[in-house]
Amino acid sequence: MSMGESTSAPFHTTSDTSRVISSFSVVDYVVFGLLLLLSLIIGLYHACRGWGRHTVGELLLADRKMGCLPVALSLLATFQSAVAILGAPAEIYRFGTQYWFLGCSYFLGLLIPAHIFIPVFYRLHLTSAYEYLELRFNKVVRILGTVTFIFQMVIYMGVALYAPSLALNAVTGFDLWLSVLALGIVCNIYTALGGLKAVIWTDVFQTLVMFLGQLVVIIVGSARVGGLGHVWNVSSQYGRISGIELDPDPFVRHTFWTLAFGGVFMMLSLYGVNQAQVQRYLSSRSEKAAILSCYAVFPCQQVSLCMSSLIGLVMFAYYKKYTMSPQQEQAAPDQLVLYFVMDLLKDMPGLPGLFVACLFSGSLSTISSAFNSLATVTMEDLIQPWFPEMTETRAILLSRSLAFAYGLICLGMAYISSHLGSVLQAALSIFGMVGGPLLGLFCLGMFFPCANPLGAIVGLLTGLTMAFWIGIGSIVSRMSSSVASPPVNGSSSFLPSNWTITTMTTLMPSTTLSKPTGLQRFYSLSYLWYSAHNSTTVIVVGLIVSLLTGGMRGRTLNPGTIYPVLPKLLSLLPLSCQKRLRWRSYSQDVPVVPPLFPEKMRNGVLQDSRDKERMAEDGLVHQPCSPTYIVQETSL
Repeated sequence: MSMGESTSAPFHTTSDTSRVISSFSVVDYVVFGLLLLLSLIIGLYHACRGWGRHTVGELLLADRKMGCLPVALSLLATFQSAVAILGAPAEIYRFGTQYWFLGCSYFLGLLIPAHIFIPVFYRLHLTSAYEYLELRFNKVVRILGTVTFIFQMVIYMGVALYAPSLALNAVTGFDLWLSVLALGIVCNIYTALGGLKAVIWTDVFQTLVMFLGQLVVIIVGSARVGGLGHVWNVSSQYGRISGIELDPDPFVRHTFWTLAFGGVFMMLSLYGVNQAQVQRYLSSRSEKAAILSCYAVFPCQQVSLCMSSLIGLVMFAYYKKYTMSPQQEQAAPDQLVLYFVMDLLKDMPGLPGLFVACLFSGSLSTISSAFNSLATVTMEDLIQPWFPEMTETRAILLSRSLAFAYGLICLGMAYISSHLGSVLQAALSIFGMVGGPLLGLFCLGMFFPCANPLGAIVGLLTGLTMAFWIGIGSIVSRMSSSVASPPVNGSSSFLPSNWTITTMTTLMPSTTLSKPTGLQRFYSLSYLWYSAHNSTTVIVVGLIVSLLTGGMRGRTLNPGTIYPVLPKLLSLLPLSCQKRLRWRSYSQDVPVVPPLFPEKMRNGVLQDSRDKERMAEDGLVHQPCSPTYIVQETSL
């Protein structure tokens, strides 16, 4: 709910009409208008269907009846932002295909959520991911997590709306505030009225538009330069086809290890614990459908990454054959793809409009997810607990009002973004700083039974402090140092925007003439290790504080909030070894109390003696910090 910057140069706050190489035709405006109209129709259809019979569950979780395919495409669209469509091809064009190895992180980055996070969240029957934090720790931890997420998304969503509109205006002359207002208003209407079901189905439509727009650019571009074979040969000749860089240095921006393993933590912060994604898992008609939707994202992500890489290579081959204009040579990285598309498709009316529709499909899907997830956590975590007797009608009205209010806030943040200048890059980076600590907080609760609420609070605050220290320090360091042109796949001030929000919003220091030392060296940590570093900080500090303060001694632990790591590992042992161990798991197979008897659970503590008796019958031991909670050894 992760997702770098989109440009190495500061965003331009004004557009220069002399830079425009091609203006939109009437046909292009019609194509772009059709995107907005169809998105609005889909949203309003689901809003009007069953009007008067809607429930809060239908608005926030699509009544938990969604199939795996629409959920999978919505999962993909949520973080396939407009800046990603512009940023990833520009990264390939400038530095080569090393970035493609990020696809190696998708396997574990989606497998772990499918088999760890989704079962835990789904069986707890949650609406907000932060409900988990109250069941596992207490209400304070839940509120801290919720407020952190709201801060993260509010800062991001206005920039996500404004930045691509600004780039489009600079290149095509497309009216800046017309596009901002059109997108914001259309998105606001169908999200507020239609709820999550409208958001998911418009995401499906917008995902297809994104793929179609990118495919058109690849086909027309490769045909113009002599085919994909020629594109590959030219790219190889000029060193844009990268080999596997096995340098283990975490301060090198892109290496195989950084992309393949650092990227896993980035994926987990998005597909594991981000509310925008968790909400889609929970909208599935069954746990199996939720897991299948996570599996289905994998090939879609690979296709998306390959298409972005191909656009970058086609663009490189194109400009080896055709000369760049002076405007294109001076363009910021986030404008390169737009200049290329307008140059390539200028004689084909309608196709530039299709690509712009593709671009703003990314914006619509990302922003609508932000509106909906923010309304959900505000309703479920900050309002509902204080007003438990609220009627269904009032709750529905309040949910829609919250979504609409966040839409207005988004437009306000877009306006503020237009006046930020170079500070806009710092605002963008905030999103990437927050994802890692939230991941660490959920992992602390899920994998370490001895972690207590105080440890969780101190760990989260420490993780956020470290994240802001490194993130802001890298920005200041980069701004105060002289920038040299980086080598292919080297470190640079341009951070690509891939399919995630996280990479879109994490800034990296640039390569300087002298190798950085001391704190400068520390600030040059690759952005793909940010989530790993910050989440590990939360876990380590949280465990230390928990152990120093007595762990969970004297507290009752809800078994459904823990993932049984040790039993799962023991199940991998040979059968003969397993027979010598007699162990019981407080795994997710145990019936969970909160969804069935919410009145019996307060801050993760069972209030009913019958439930405690049922847990005792299941073999659960109320000694959270004791090894016998998981494994009871016999003679070995």
